[in-house]
Amino acid sequence: MSLKKSELIEKNQYELTFDVDRATFDAAVDKAYRRSVKNINIPGFRRGKAPRSIIEKMYGTGVFYEDAINDIIPAAYTEAAKESGLEIVSHPEFDVETIDENGVILKAKVFVKPEVQIENYLGIEATRTLTPVTDADVDAEIEKVRARNSRMIDVTDRAAENDDIANIDYEGSVDGVPFDGGKAEGHDLKLGSGQFIPGFEDQIVGHVIGDEFDVNVTFPTEYHAEELAGKAAVFKVKLNALKFNELPALDDEFVRDVSEFDTLDEYKADIKAKLEEKNAKMADNAVEEQLLEALIGKLEADIPEAMYETETENFVRDYDNRLRMQGLDLATYFKYTGMNLDMMRQQMRPQAEKQVKTRLALEKIAVLENLTVSDEEVEAEYARIAEAYGMEIAKVKETVDADSIAADMKVKKAVDLVKEKAVVTDAAPAADAE
Repeated sequence: MSLKKSELIEKNQYELTFDVDRATFDAAVDKAYRRSVKNINIPGFRRGKAPRSIIEKMYGTGVFYEDAINDIIPAAYTEAAKESGLEIVSHPEFDVETIDENGVILKAKVFVKPEVQIENYLGIEATRTLTPVTDADVDAEIEKVRARNSRMIDVTDRAAENDDIANIDYEGSVDGVPFDGGKAEGHDLKLGSGQFIPGFEDQIVGHVIGDEFDVNVTFPTEYHAEELAGKAAVFKVKLNALKFNELPALDDEFVRDVSEFDTLDEYKADIKAKLEEKNAKMADNAVEEQLLEALIGKLEADIPEAMYETETENFVRDYDNRLRMQGLDLATYFKYTGMNLDMMRQQMRPQAEKQVKTRLALEKIAVLENLTVSDEEVEAEYARIAEAYGMEIAKVKETVDADSIAADMKVKKAVDLVKEKAVVTDAAPAADAE
């Protein structure tokens, strides 16, 4: 198996011509025969026992050629592609040129990475907007922790109030006629949450457990059920039970229960520091996004459609993998969202295009700036990946080759260089500026 010719047939598209010797091809044909013969009936022979020569005489000499070629193509193409030295970015389109006493000559059309030009990529201007952390932000974070540590208390000695959880039976009607979806028993509703039609929850407030009463409301004119939009409705309601979330007292004892700190002031200071770190990271990420957008604008390249299609498929595959980790799959996701594969591809295409352009720009910068990655850096990255995923380094190396690791690290170095040389101006958030 060897590459005979690598020919540029149009911009960014090559045709590889490679061959497979006759002995290898004959072995593949014999393998295809042995795999298929058990399903072939030939008069005068027991099922699966007909000689290859008889089958070929009846159905033609090339009866097993297609299966044989499909068997030999992967290894032969992989070797030819490697020998060509091309950076192939598409699935190949195969064609059989000849089959004769010397073997098989095959052709594969492939797209390669385009030539890329980029200038003025150092010194890009960007704006860094850092949102300050307020006392209200800190208090909001603490309230989340209090809510997670709350306990549900039954209400037995007062009327319903906003923020209570009311357990109710209800049945709604319009002009005295019940409507679909308007009835439930034992439904838990947090009063004041706005989950129900405007005015519904307000009319439960003030009632006590055991009360049976009417709730009069009007459906919004933009209601999703058109037959009810804008209609006046009456709900027969029974209040079965009331509960409320009791929040823990905000004191030093609470702080010791939920953190490693002893006092509320220490706890607040730590939360503020973490929020400031989070906001700083968000501001830095926004700067990086501005810089990458600028690089895309400076990129000059005739990018093959195949690169966008391949990256889009990668996005779909990654999304499917994430769904499977949650016990779902694409088929289930499509069922509940009304989407299909083409719609998902269309949705993911813009981000895929952005990813392709960004990668090409950064790879070119890495070349222009002679960015390199040492063997020690590659080993350190293997160790980092192994630790992050709880794998042995040897297993990581089986999954990801060193060249791919090095290529990714060069891209990261290019990002770091662009960020280091950028001209970044700090700015206050728009609301503060006013």
